[in-house]
Amino acid sequence: MTKTPDIIRIRPQEGYQMRALSSGADIVIGGSGAGVGKTYCLLLEFLRHINNPEWGGVIFRRTSPQINSEGGLWDTSEKLYPHAGGTPVRSNLRWDFEKGAKLKFSHLEYEKDKNNWQGSQIPFIGFDELTHFTESMFFYLLTRSRSTCGVKPYVRATCNPDPDSWVSKLIEWWIDQDTGLPIVERDGVTRCFYRDGQNYIWGDDKQEVLDKAKHLIMPMVEKSKIVAKVEIDPFSFIKSLAFVSGSIYENAELLSVNPEYLANLASQDEATKAQLLDGNWKVQVNKHELYEYYRFIQIFERKPLMILKNERFITADIATEGSDKFIVGVWEGHCLIDILIMDKSNGKEIIDNIQAFKHQYNIANNKIVYDADGVGSMVGGFIEGAISFHNGGKPLIEDTRDNTTPNYTNLKTQCYYKSAKDVNDGLYSVSEKVFTTMYDKNMTVEQRFKYERKAIKKDKTDMDGKLKILPKDQMKVILNNQSPDMMDMFMMRAYFDLKPALLKFWHT
Repeated sequence: MTKTPDIIRIRPQEGYQMRALSSGADIVIGGSGAGVGKTYCLLLEFLRHINNPEWGGVIFRRTSPQINSEGGLWDTSEKLYPHAGGTPVRSNLRWDFEKGAKLKFSHLEYEKDKNNWQGSQIPFIGFDELTHFTESMFFYLLTRSRSTCGVKPYVRATCNPDPDSWVSKLIEWWIDQDTGLPIVERDGVTRCFYRDGQNYIWGDDKQEVLDKAKHLIMPMVEKSKIVAKVEIDPFSFIKSLAFVSGSIYENAELLSVNPEYLANLASQDEATKAQLLDGNWKVQVNKHELYEYYRFIQIFERKPLMILKNERFITADIATEGSDKFIVGVWEGHCLIDILIMDKSNGKEIIDNIQAFKHQYNIANNKIVYDADGVGSMVGGFIEGAISFHNGGKPLIEDTRDNTTPNYTNLKTQCYYKSAKDVNDGLYSVSEKVFTTMYDKNMTVEQRFKYERKAIKKDKTDMDGKLKILPKDQMKVILNNQSPDMMDMFMMRAYFDLKPALLKFWHT
């Protein structure tokens, strides 16, 4: 923004902002490190059509406090929109412009909140920090991207790198998968896709996508023609997308006003610096996470550690119906060597499959632990001596020489902390046989583990100072209403490292 005596000129800076605002793709995702000016660019985009009285839009943040935080979305808009004739309506988090255009800021905190926009027509949709939203939220809102104002509707989004997010998968063509850095030659390049459920069909243009997806698209076109007597352009099923990266060094305005910001980024630890300064999409930084990203991904690369003879275990996360899965893991030491994953199972199948693994690997009953909350409670009646695991149960005494109560809210929290510590210390591995197994039709076991890991986070301590992890309902928000079944099965292996009898044996 530059000033003359009577005129204020509002324009993007060269570099990231100019490239992002120059794209004509249906969806543009600006994903880079900190200090690039992504939010300002997102706000600037809306001004393109403010002289159209029918023009309108919504910019989303995941929660309301994120909209109102100091230096956040609303604060930034107050520095920009008054110069473009905007009038704030603070109570509704809305800006009204002189010719009638309107922009609202809103949140989508819970999955159900997306339904509040049912029936809406939104010419311009923005997502500030797209990785904070679920994939289903984003694609549901795309169905609201409609317009009668004469401007083709479009979507713009910003985000910082997050290797475990669904966005990382969406933009992987633009990212070097070895280094995690954006591919310079592909920056801002537009590609096209058709989304079939959880699968994407990509092409360099809409015709290539249509050629690949005719068997999915053309039946809908023909049905519309016959039933509704409406001719639909098959290209309307296909979206174009561009990913634009950037660097703080392109934000001359910020560097001239606040050069200390660059110094602050440069002084961070290597992982944080790689993410926020370099824009690396293979680095995960979150102080609340139990399992460190780089340590966790090594469990799929590490050779199994030396084990004691016959030191084998079974861990079982029990489920019968619904979205949760029945998962049984076989362990040799701290290496996960075999796995069974079932969508639906009855009581007999649960017992039969655990028993099958028990006999195949010659595992004693007292080295089988199972989730005994809910339907899993019946296992003990069929496998005598198997250990029932109650998530809310009392924590185990971790050292037989000290009978003080451990500082955890429950057994599940204790086992997750123990499991994470040992993973971070390099004690766990997963065999190739297991991690290449398909979890479902979309993910391998390795991919599912990496996906669920991000939901296992520390929570605030309780009033007694006891350690907590996120409750399951909050984990399910992160995982798009799914449970961390794989991680729960994985976590239970730590029970055998905490069990006092085993500790007493190992200490001798």
